[in-house]
Amino acid sequence: MISRAQFDLLVALDQTDGGFPAGTFPSETATELLEQGLATQDGKVTPAGYEALEPYRAKRVIFLAAGLGSRLRPATLNVPKPLVRVHGKPIICSAIDAALQMGIEEIIIVRGYLGDSFDQLLKHYPQIRLIDNPIYNQTNNISSAMCVLDWFSNAYVMEADLLINNPAIFRKYNYSSNCLGVPVERTDDWCVISEKGVAKQLVQGGENCHHLYSIYYWTTEDGKKLPDHLRDMYQSPGGKDRFWDITPMNRFNDQYHIEIRECTFADITEIDTYKELSQLDPDYVIQ
Repeated sequence: MISRAQFDLLVALDQTDGGFPAGTFPSETATELLEQGLATQDGKVTPAGYEALEPYRAKRVIFLAAGLGSRLRPATLNVPKPLVRVHGKPIICSAIDAALQMGIEEIIIVRGYLGDSFDQLLKHYPQIRLIDNPIYNQTNNISSAMCVLDWFSNAYVMEADLLINNPAIFRKYNYSSNCLGVPVERTDDWCVISEKGVAKQLVQGGENCHHLYSIYYWTTEDGKKLPDHLRDMYQSPGGKDRFWDITPMNRFNDQYHIEIRECTFADITEIDTYKELSQLDPDYVIQ
């Protein structure tokens, strides 16, 4: 296992054409990489360096896409919300394309409402694995998470109705589990209360917090914990009515280290209502 400082420098070197960033990292970190054969003198990652980074590589994106999308009607009367087109392109494709651009090639979609509609994606993305949630309309989205318990490690897990404007929200390598959030003074939406950049609680409405975008990354270790914890929540009284992320963010928060990855409202567009959809794409304006 490499240190956080070594990880950060290796990732920085991977993103450049070579050369150690001047004044950005402690000189002893560069010395450690050289001594351990993880980088070359001219600042390139060696095969051993990439082997050291491999445990931190994002391997898949899991989309929870089973919901009814009722607040977006009439746009969702005949098509599931993730496949609603914005400027001619299904919402979910913005995230799929961004993930592929970052070298994350395994795509898993949990479908429910009008599930067969997702077959159309296979024409352009043959690598997609489609998982059916037969009880999507009887529970909250925790039942969709229950369908993919074996794939949480090294995975992004996200809602499928987020329009991704900045592909860099997906990282090829992640040292710790994390979630996306925008720092705000106050919000009535779902937000994360944190301490020193680490998530402590997920609440609806708060001050001096982070507006939550439901895009999480789970490390190998945390991905192995999640199945048992989700089963515990799902089987508890009222558990089937919970959002899936309440499990690691609240109920078992003391067993996870979930960092806040800050982003901006410009990076991601959340489309909750038909009015917001029509404001984004004039094709939906009702004359």
